[in-house]
Amino acid sequence: MKVRIRTPSRIHITLIDLNGCLGRIDGGVGLALESPFIEIVAEDCDEVVVEGKGLNLDRFKSVAKILADRFGRGIKIRVLSDYRAHVGLGSGTQISLAVATAFSKIYDFGFSVRELAYVVGRGGTSGIGVAAFEFGGFIVDGGHSKKEKPEFLPSSASRAKPAPVIARLDFPDWNIVVAIPELSGFYGVREVNLFKEVCPIPLEDVRELCHLILMKLLPSVAERDLDEFGNAIWRIQNIGFKKAEIDRYGDLIKSAFNCVADETKAVGMSSTGPAVYAITDSNAKSIAGNLRSYFNEKGLNCETVITKAKNSGAEISVWGQI
Repeated sequence: MKVRIRTPSRIHITLIDLNGCLGRIDGGVGLALESPFIEIVAEDCDEVVVEGKGLNLDRFKSVAKILADRFGRGIKIRVLSDYRAHVGLGSGTQISLAVATAFSKIYDFGFSVRELAYVVGRGGTSGIGVAAFEFGGFIVDGGHSKKEKPEFLPSSASRAKPAPVIARLDFPDWNIVVAIPELSGFYGVREVNLFKEVCPIPLEDVRELCHLILMKLLPSVAERDLDEFGNAIWRIQNIGFKKAEIDRYGDLIKSAFNCVADETKAVGMSSTGPAVYAITDSNAKSIAGNLRSYFNEKGLNCETVITKAKNSGAEISVWGQI
């Protein structure tokens, strides 16, 4: 049996509650993207074999070996497409879920996406990447009870189950520009330390953020109102944990926002960065060029992608016999 899997990437707009006074922490808002994407073809094998020209072959191999040890089965994976890790677009979750889903399909284990996410240790803080793989679209998740997860930790250091999806909408047919400067975001020990340094977030920031999400961001997606959506995104960059993430780059990311502020207000940083996104209904090429030029002037090579939201989950096709 062979299985072909193509996953979305995702923008992580913000974590919601890193104060926790109501007994829950985390929560997230995000959006699945058509591109960049992870794509693999996998088949049964007596050992673990990973081949292709991807950027993250070691990551594919390490996930496959963990699952091979757990399930007592091998796998052969050919990587057709992937994208840079640690830039804020969620490659780690998509790679892990693609490999885990391949195992489950090939050997007919019957695991759900959320069960596989727990097995491979994804979704322990934000549930956006898991939900993007599962459903696509514009997603809000409800975080974790402090009974399950008492500490403020990133997903890489958390063994909590993936957070429940509490809202999911199809995203409008707006153009989405993603600028990826040649710079690594915060991950590993640096990300753990960021949580330790800035949490708990002031309650007034959490309250404002919740108000923005419920009464401005979600309605603007439902009503396809780009102006209101952009106003909400702009404010989100300046409060709570998102502000702390952006501040770690000094003026680099803030100035990137300003260089396209006249063209769109819907501009922000995804996750811990450094990927910057801008959402527009008209001038995507101009915005992409301006962001690329800005980072080039700062001495950083910059890849830009113009894409759309992906309003469905990972594409999975199976053929052949077990």
